[in-house]
Amino acid sequence: MKIENHENFVILADEKDDAADFASFLEYQIPNKFKGQNVVLNLSDYKELELPELLLFLKVSNLHRKTKHSFVIVNDAINPDDIPMEMIVVPTLQEGQDIIEMEAIERDLGF
Repeated sequence: MKIENHENFVILADEKDDAADFASFLEYQIPNKFKGQNVVLNLSDYKELELPELLLFLKVSNLHRKTKHSFVIVNDAINPDDIPMEMIVVPTLQEGQDIIEMEAIERDLGF
């Protein structure tokens, strides 16, 4: 796993090409090593990602967001209309960073 630390968030990316393996790995890693941090999950290298593979990340996304921290997935292979409302998926890293900043402002304002 590639880890890139930033001031307000961390970017995580898979070094392999196995969405199922990466999703199960993150279910342990996110609550233990990245607790208290906003997470951008960079899946932009997954050019052929399909909805069932994306949904493997739903559990870790929901659990992390319950801790009042952001969890944003970056990927542009799936039609945005097919993505569940409870997941935040954006096409670029810049948009992922923007979402992190917007959600931080919303939390500061009490939303």
